[in-house]
Amino acid sequence: MSAEDAAADAVEIQVLRGTASEEELAALIAVLSEAFVAEEADAVAAQKPVSAWERNQRALRSPLRRDIPWGRFSG
Repeated sequence: MSAEDAAADAVEIQVLRGTASEEELAALIAVLSEAFVAEEADAVAAQKPVSAWERNQRALRSPLRRDIPWGRFSG
């Protein structure tokens, strides 16, 4: 991770009331980091089930030939 990536991912935390000690801020950062990691792990999209027809229809098509220019057909 470069310095530019770290600066883009940086989060600013402001204590608006009270005085938080360094230990309390460290605990807050640890809890928020763990919550973020757990949320990120749960945010994986489920894969759509593929029917047997969708699985087999790709085999019916012949692969494209990239060596033939447009407008020419091969038999």
